[in-house]
Amino acid sequence: MAVADTSVQFTVGKLDAGMAILLTEDHHLIEFPSLLLPSGVSSGSIVNISVHRNVDEEGRQLQEFWDLQELIINQYGKTAPQPPVLRTKSVTQTSIVLEWDPLELDTAQLRALEIYKNKTKLAQHHVDPSANQIKLSGLDVDHEYEFYLVLKTSAGAFTSNTVTTRTHKMENLTGINLAFGSFEEREPAISDLKALVEKVGAEWTEDVTSDTTHLVAQVPGGANYEKALGLSIPIVKPEWLIQCEKQGKMQAALPYYLVNSGQ
Repeated sequence: MAVADTSVQFTVGKLDAGMAILLTEDHHLIEFPSLLLPSGVSSGSIVNISVHRNVDEEGRQLQEFWDLQELIINQYGKTAPQPPVLRTKSVTQTSIVLEWDPLELDTAQLRALEIYKNKTKLAQHHVDPSANQIKLSGLDVDHEYEFYLVLKTSAGAFTSNTVTTRTHKMENLTGINLAFGSFEEREPAISDLKALVEKVGAEWTEDVTSDTTHLVAQVPGGANYEKALGLSIPIVKPEWLIQCEKQGKMQAALPYYLVNSGQ
């Protein structure tokens, strides 16, 4: 509801196409747009200008403002990114594969995903959030580690759960995860090697993955061979596995590297 008008009388002073100079009875001077004056007004004309407060319009615009605030908070402010959920995927004597659930960012933007080992940020490792896992190598044998992730977003930083794990002892061969490359004669050589893998409690897969610890092959070449090179996975001769089983502990891979493997 509008309040009562307030009316003030003016005498038109100077007048041009854009602006008029108006004088009050007590000799105050204001500038006023000529466009808003009645037609036919000239210098010396007396005009009354009325103003009133439009309370209804104020209320409408205020409600429009609060409706916008409600829309913004409903769309962007009621849900936040969730802390990552981290877990151990596989462990060997000197490496670990960590994985996490798909990141929940809601409407926030991803700034960075950082990994911490024993409360120290691993600056040398680029964590690819889209991959949902990372392999950390060069760890100490039979050593306990703590890992966690820090998700940095436009809505703030969120820390994952802490994962505690211990690398395997050299005598623990269950950390071995093999894939097989090219052989001069695939049978019975590969069948015998697969039986040997099962005997020592290790694992094998058809294809090279981030979990693969070694590629066993007699000759270079093949898809697994190329992928192992790309992932810096040791490519060893079958004799390496035979010696691991014979000695009852993990053997150094270097003496058994396949010639021309690029290792």
